[in-house]
Amino acid sequence: MLAEENIKQFSDQCKNIFQQVERDVIGQKDVIEGTIIAMIAGGNVLLEGVPGVGKTRLVRSLGRVFNLPFSRIQFTPDLMPADVTGTNIVVKGADGNTNFTFQPGPIFSNIILADEINRATPKTQSALLEAMQEHTVTVMGVSRKLNEPFFVLATQNPIEQDGTYPLPEAQMDRFMFKIIVKNPSLDELMDIVNLTQKTMAEVADAACSGEQLLEMRKTANQIPVAEEVMRYAMTLCSATHPDSDCATETAKKYVRLGASPRAGQALISAAKVRALLLGRFNVSYDDINKLAYPVLRHRMKLTFEAVAERVAPDEIITMIIKELGKKSSVASVKAAAEINNKENEEKSAPVQDGEQVSEEETKKKPKRGLFGKK
Repeated sequence: MLAEENIKQFSDQCKNIFQQVERDVIGQKDVIEGTIIAMIAGGNVLLEGVPGVGKTRLVRSLGRVFNLPFSRIQFTPDLMPADVTGTNIVVKGADGNTNFTFQPGPIFSNIILADEINRATPKTQSALLEAMQEHTVTVMGVSRKLNEPFFVLATQNPIEQDGTYPLPEAQMDRFMFKIIVKNPSLDELMDIVNLTQKTMAEVADAACSGEQLLEMRKTANQIPVAEEVMRYAMTLCSATHPDSDCATETAKKYVRLGASPRAGQALISAAKVRALLLGRFNVSYDDINKLAYPVLRHRMKLTFEAVAERVAPDEIITMIIKELGKKSSVASVKAAAEINNKENEEKSAPVQDGEQVSEEETKKKPKRGLFGKK
C-alpha cells in the first residue's frame, strides 16, 4: 500500500534534487525534469543537442546529486568493445603461475556518461546493448551483473556528419527518452556566462543516495493507472503503426515503422513518476500526452515523404494526438446520442397488442436503466 509518508518523502526528495541540479545547470527545466523522471523510472536517456549547450555538465551534475559512482566513456571511432566492457588479462601470481583475471571496464559503474555516442562504430555501440536492457555484461562466456541503480546517459551531436555512425534501431529502442537540448535564451546565456566566470566546476551537493533512488522507484510503481488512461496510452503507441487497427491518417502518411512495446512500458512508468512530481496520486491523460514526445520521437521510422516535406517527429506526434482526440470526441458524441435515444424511447408510451397503454399504466410500469436494471 502507498502510504502518505512515502508520498511526502518522494516529494521532498525530488524538490531537493531539482534545487541542487539547478545550481549547476541554468535553464533547461524540461531537460532536467525529463532526465530525472527517466532515472527515477529506471530508464536510459539520449541527450541530443549542438555542442556547448550543457549536456555533459548536466550528466556530471546528476552524478554528484545522486552520489553514485560515475564513469565517463568518450566514444571515438577507434574505441573497441573491450574498452567499454572490460576484458580478461594475464596475471602472474606470487607462486609464479599465470592465470586469466577479469579487468572490469568503465561500464561497471552506476551512472555511465556515453559522450558523443554516435562517434563510435556499430561494433562498439553494440557493447552497450546487453548492459542497457538486462543490466548484465557477458565477457568470454561469463555474465556479470551490474550494480543497481544503473543508467546510461548518452549524448550526441545532431549536426556533425563526418566520422559519425547513426545509432541502430535496436539501441535507440533501449533509450527510455530522447531529449532535445535546445540553445539557451538571452537571459539564460547571461546567467551561464556569469556563473562560469566564477568557477567551471560543478558545485551541487548530494541530495539522494542509490538506496533512496530505488525506494522512490518502488513508490512510483504503486501509483494506480485507470483502465481508460492505460488504454489511451496503448492506443497512442499503436497509432504510430501505419498497419495497425488504431493507425491514424498521419501515421499512414508519414510513418514507416512505429513504436515498439517498450514505448508503452516507458510511457506508463514515466507517467507514474510525473504524476507524483506534480502531487497527484494517479496518472492523467496530460501525463501521457506530455511524455509521448520523449518516448516516441526516436522510436518511429519516417517515410520518404516525411523526410522530403521536412516533417519533424514531434510534429507527427502532435498530429497523432490531435487525431486521437477528435476520434474520442466523436465517440463521446455518439455514445451521448445513443443514451438520449434510449431515454426518448423510454419516455414514449409503450404499445401492447397494437393498442396504446394509458399514461397511468405507463407511470406504474417500473423504469429500466441503461443496462436494463431497475
